[in-house]
Amino acid sequence: MAVERIGSIIKHLAPGSALNNIQSKNADDIVITLAIRTPLCKAKKGGFKDTSLEYMVYALLKEVRLRSNLDPALVEDIALGNVSDGKAAYKTRAAALAAGFPNTAGAYSVNRFCSSGLKATADIAHSISNGSIEIGIACGAESMSQGGDRLEKPVDEAVLAQSQEAADCMQPMGWTSENVSRDFNITREEMDKFAAESFQRAERAQKAGLFDDEIVPITTKIQGPDGEWKEVTLTKDEGIRPGTTAEGLGKVRAAFPQWGPTTTGGNASQVTDGAAALLLMKRSTAIKLGQPILAKYVGSTVAGLAPRIMGIGPSVAIPKLLSLWNVSLADMDVIEVNEAFASMAVYCRNKLGLDWAKMNPRGGAIALGHPLGATGARQIVTGLSELRRQKKKMLLVSMCIGTGQGMAGLIVNEM
Repeated sequence: MAVERIGSIIKHLAPGSALNNIQSKNADDIVITLAIRTPLCKAKKGGFKDTSLEYMVYALLKEVRLRSNLDPALVEDIALGNVSDGKAAYKTRAAALAAGFPNTAGAYSVNRFCSSGLKATADIAHSISNGSIEIGIACGAESMSQGGDRLEKPVDEAVLAQSQEAADCMQPMGWTSENVSRDFNITREEMDKFAAESFQRAERAQKAGLFDDEIVPITTKIQGPDGEWKEVTLTKDEGIRPGTTAEGLGKVRAAFPQWGPTTTGGNASQVTDGAAALLLMKRSTAIKLGQPILAKYVGSTVAGLAPRIMGIGPSVAIPKLLSLWNVSLADMDVIEVNEAFASMAVYCRNKLGLDWAKMNPRGGAIALGHPLGATGARQIVTGLSELRRQKKKMLLVSMCIGTGQGMAGLIVNEM
């Protein structure tokens, strides 16, 4: 009996068994029944340059309501990941009400820097799992035309004086990119090659129409140089630069020469406006309501590291997540790692031994743009679309986080 018991335990702990458990379908699974996003538009000069955060969220939530065909009274909470707007909670609540969700649904904002959209997803999933709510919407949205991640005033000197790492939290992101490049010998050539591949993948995906099932058209207004306003319907990502090559990127001047020579406007994420949304509930609820089940949310985790090299957060968050669920990188079919800077993307790819064919197969933030609070949710939307195309299952999403953190999430596509 003892031998049989030990054998049973070993079998249960084996990676293959863990993967089977993750991919199994149970009534209490937290599932995603809708995953959509807006086009990603160039900040300050693109299609959303004159669009408020609240209008962007309203327009997307309206699409969630219409496309899900779900009674909006069943939605109990809405979480918005956002970085730059301190009044985002007010705006989210107003946007939800305007989009047709009744006042019985709560709404709030959450800020975990670049992973805010993923954090919102985890928050809603956990609320459903622990019985606080039955149905919720996780969003991420950012108007970088109107905001950014800069502090309005310096952190108290008494706090910064307590440790060097506290002071390092104030380093601008471009500085931390140069730290990664210098500390880990990531060359400008490697960074430009990675960035060019991101643009090329995004260009191929756009031309093939692969983004079409992710993006919902958004109608808004834009002011021209003559001061006149016109109505436009936005349907495509704007940051993709056709014909980009590593040689061409090699001619772009350094963006932060005061900190180093490797990071440029061509090999770093673009400042961008955009939003993404996910509708979540238990599997049993989805079946009862006749909602299509796109994917299963498995779990997420966060890990910390030195603030001065904040960009490599995925290199600590991903192994932690895989260890928690007893699975390996080989089990993953698509891996979405945020391309905040090519320096950190190259480091994470090399350090973890990521299969580059599986990593950001449609390009990432360097090509598509990085609306700070939205990207964590946007990666799930994009990753699930790619898994459906490939008819594969496992999605790993990971973000670097300012001040030295990383977050990672695990999603299973429904075949």
